[in-house]
Amino acid sequence: MTDQAQEAADWWATSIADIQPGEIRLRGYAIEDLIGTVSFPQMIWLMVNGELPSEDEAKLLELTLVAAVDHGPQAPSIAAARMAASCGLALNNAMATGVNLLGDVHGGAGQQCMEVLHELRAAVDAGESPTSAARSLVASYKSRNAFIPGFGHRFHPVDPRRDPLMHAIEHAARDGIVEGYFLEVALALEGVLAEGSKPIPMNVDGATATIYAELGLAPELARGLFVLSRSVGLLAHAREQQLDKVRIKGPLPKSIPITYTGPPPRTLPPGEPAGCCP
Repeated sequence: MTDQAQEAADWWATSIADIQPGEIRLRGYAIEDLIGTVSFPQMIWLMVNGELPSEDEAKLLELTLVAAVDHGPQAPSIAAARMAASCGLALNNAMATGVNLLGDVHGGAGQQCMEVLHELRAAVDAGESPTSAARSLVASYKSRNAFIPGFGHRFHPVDPRRDPLMHAIEHAARDGIVEGYFLEVALALEGVLAEGSKPIPMNVDGATATIYAELGLAPELARGLFVLSRSVGLLAHAREQQLDKVRIKGPLPKSIPITYTGPPPRTLPPGEPAGCCP
């Protein structure tokens, strides 16, 4: 192989997929051996981590993927996908419309919460108690009037997804499947947030962040895994909207006008119309 040919071959060098005529290997495993042998959560783990997880690790990952699939058209990403489908776009376009709304504010709390958990663990490793570290962090966020990612929910007083996820990771810690290293600080933070006059309980992003951190996943993967999970809801809603005969649905029914806050009706001042030729 010439140097130029080698340079071309190295351009998209990857440790993930080895594709040859009649052969597909993912992380070294033949696809025909993976099909029917590993579950989808195991496959996700293999692709992003490079090795197959244990069954217990895969079950924890699966719980997070199930928990985040949908939150109805109250979620902007779902509403956007439905509006796109109502405009005649194909399913992949409608799904992409929804995915493109997932960012720091909507869809990014899992990653941000993992970063907070890592910050708390660093403080504990440096000698602080979990509760003291959590109180310092809460005080910092309050001084900036900032939301702590992974806690509180604009729609649910108590997020119904929190308990099954946290109970699962608590059991996993007791059984030695995970260390409970990040679980400790997550619960300490939730405890500190419950001390005020208005408790702020953990939400699904906080619970999934705790699981991802215990599984040793990178914070950036939390966002990608959320997008992967929510894509199921985007697909379902976009398909349902395709089957609806109503076309070009906006954010509100046409019987409800949007509130106008501009100047009242007015007329142009007298004079020649703009653009009039002499």
